[in-house]
Amino acid sequence: MRVVSGIQPTGNLHLGNYLGAIKQWVAMQDQVTADGGDCLFFLADLHALTQPVVPAELANATIEMAAALIACGIDPDRSILFNQARVPAHSELAWILNGTARMGWLNRMTQWKDKAGRDGSSQSVGYFGYPVLQAADVLLYKASHVPVGEDQKQHLELARDIATKFNLDFGVDLFPLPAPLISAAAPRIMSLRDGTAKMSKSDPSDMARINLIDSDDVIAQKCRKARTDADPLPDTIAALADRAEARNLVTIYAALADRTPDSVLADFAGQGFGAFKPALADLTIATLGPIRHRLTGLLSDRPAVSDALIKGASRASALAAPTLAAAQRAIGLQI
Repeated sequence: MRVVSGIQPTGNLHLGNYLGAIKQWVAMQDQVTADGGDCLFFLADLHALTQPVVPAELANATIEMAAALIACGIDPDRSILFNQARVPAHSELAWILNGTARMGWLNRMTQWKDKAGRDGSSQSVGYFGYPVLQAADVLLYKASHVPVGEDQKQHLELARDIATKFNLDFGVDLFPLPAPLISAAAPRIMSLRDGTAKMSKSDPSDMARINLIDSDDVIAQKCRKARTDADPLPDTIAALADRAEARNLVTIYAALADRTPDSVLADFAGQGFGAFKPALADLTIATLGPIRHRLTGLLSDRPAVSDALIKGASRASALAAPTLAAAQRAIGLQI
């Protein structure tokens, strides 16, 4: 089993990133490597170029994101952690696969259609074609599984289509078809100010999210001021269907505690948020406090984090080289 996944270096991570993706990555790392498989996690700095960037900010964000992943439990000794740009084979294979991918396939990508309906003509060529780079990211390592959310399943299907067409066009059996790895445990974490919107770094209100670098006091304040309603908590999550903010807080508690929402509600049924919010704050602080401590230590030695990425890139390059060479031979670039 070989798992490959990436994340854009967008700056400070928040609780939604941790519970929705990174915690699942750590669990996958522990299981896959224990069974003798490989996990590759990369900072998608090439993908970041599809939108306007400030060079110094991109460089800093890459180091900070790597430090955050390590602080959350990604072990550079057990997993292969690197930033995309340090492995040129990603770009080289993406260009090769651009000859296999079709404009019609890319035009059907939901995210592109959303952009094209508003201001597609002003977007970069890279934004239109980045799903091909995503395909290269996973096919380069012959990934068996790719962790995806529901909104990314279409992109993995594109990678499978590209792999199938390449293999057929050139009469090779080079690229296996990666399977989606959708964790039922991965919750969708929403804003603390609006239970119908995802928790996001781009939200103008910092009170809408809990950042991994927030102090204990700030976490407690954000939990205390999170939007809720006046009704007591029921005994099942189904009864919160029309109470988005309440459902979100219960979901967060359950994800932090590795419990089901119904089991959490069994403890708090009939009680109000005056009792629930302090318990949620204590649990959040207990979980994020050690992560913040490790993250602070890592960011005090940024060259060491960079060295970890360099070592990871060396390991990734060694895995990537045979696949790239085989693709080049298949299309006649190597004589």
